[in-house]
Amino acid sequence: MTVEGELRGAAPHLLLDSLRTSLTQLYAASSADLLLIDYGFTSLRPVAPAQSPAWASHVSAAAGPAGRVFRTQQPYLFRDVGPTATVYLPVTVRGDRFGVLVVDLPADRGTPETTESLGRVAETLGHALRVADRHTDLYRSTRRTHALSIAGEMQWDTLPGRACAGPTFDLHAHWEPAYTSGGHLLDWSATEDELLLIVGDGVGDGTPAALVSTLALNAMRNARRAGLDLVGQAGLTDQALYGQYRGKSPLAALLLRLDVATGAIEVVDAGSPTLWRIRGAAIARVELDRQLPLGMFEDTVYVTQHLCLLPGDRLVFVARATGESHAVGECEAPDGPVGRALARTRHLSGADAPGAVVRALRETPRGAQGAVLVLCLEWRGHETRRPDARRDRTAPFPP
Repeated sequence: MTVEGELRGAAPHLLLDSLRTSLTQLYAASSADLLLIDYGFTSLRPVAPAQSPAWASHVSAAAGPAGRVFRTQQPYLFRDVGPTATVYLPVTVRGDRFGVLVVDLPADRGTPETTESLGRVAETLGHALRVADRHTDLYRSTRRTHALSIAGEMQWDTLPGRACAGPTFDLHAHWEPAYTSGGHLLDWSATEDELLLIVGDGVGDGTPAALVSTLALNAMRNARRAGLDLVGQAGLTDQALYGQYRGKSPLAALLLRLDVATGAIEVVDAGSPTLWRIRGAAIARVELDRQLPLGMFEDTVYVTQHLCLLPGDRLVFVARATGESHAVGECEAPDGPVGRALARTRHLSGADAPGAVVRALRETPRGAQGAVLVLCLEWRGHETRRPDARRDRTAPFPP
């Protein structure tokens, strides 16, 4: 039976045991260990450490061969004088990084061909982990450096993940504090033709904020899965929040639809998080007509606005839960903390930039008061399938 077949038939909590057996039979592996990234994205932690004597404790996600592979997403073959070679492999599913698989092999099996083959094994393991995670607490427990708050538990159970990759786009998110916040709102859905994206600020943190964002997220998903457009999704969510809280817990959010082939964007700005665009070396805040936050008043009517991306553009969404309601029209100046943070991190990859921006903002007085979420959307695009010239001229993004 193949590795894929063995993993599919294994009990959810015994994936690693099944994988070790397969790797021993197929590659003569002497050991195999799975290191999962913790919720704070700071350390790689071994699954079932009692069965993994080579990894008695966690390792840094910022150093060492395992950290290097996690950051670069490139496999690494280490061969030293001795009978053993070690292969480090990224475990990633559609851009969402889970951790690193570490396999010890006989030295003569440590070849580029074997590394490439094991890379496919690691990819298969990632998909198996995503399914198994629904049926056991083992992997989520492994990822914790300390206990989550109830609000944090709710947040991690509702948000879709930290990344999504498609043929023409890459999406990466990072938020802090990872173990206690609960007010973030983030969701996406991708098809061959479009990417639907929702980013929302939370009002405060803790369980009350988590309850607001959870209600809003499920209302949006319900509307989206029923086939409603962005205006319909905003309207249904607005009604759900107002019906529950009578305007006492409004939620600032931005709903976006990207045509993944052309870069055309449709957006509903409901008092939203700030939106920035990085084009080459130029950084600009995207000027949108802000409408009322969701759930502030009964029967609010929302309208869409239209933007356009060029190949290579990066959109950055910044959501901050400060404990205060958002004033309509409130915007941060381009030379404010967000603009400075983006300028310092624009050279980083889309995967690394969100975390760097979050850390920079958390160091500011306002950022230290609440949770911060940063999401980067990069559109690679197709040069031959760009929007027409008229759309380019009317969009807020200068050519």
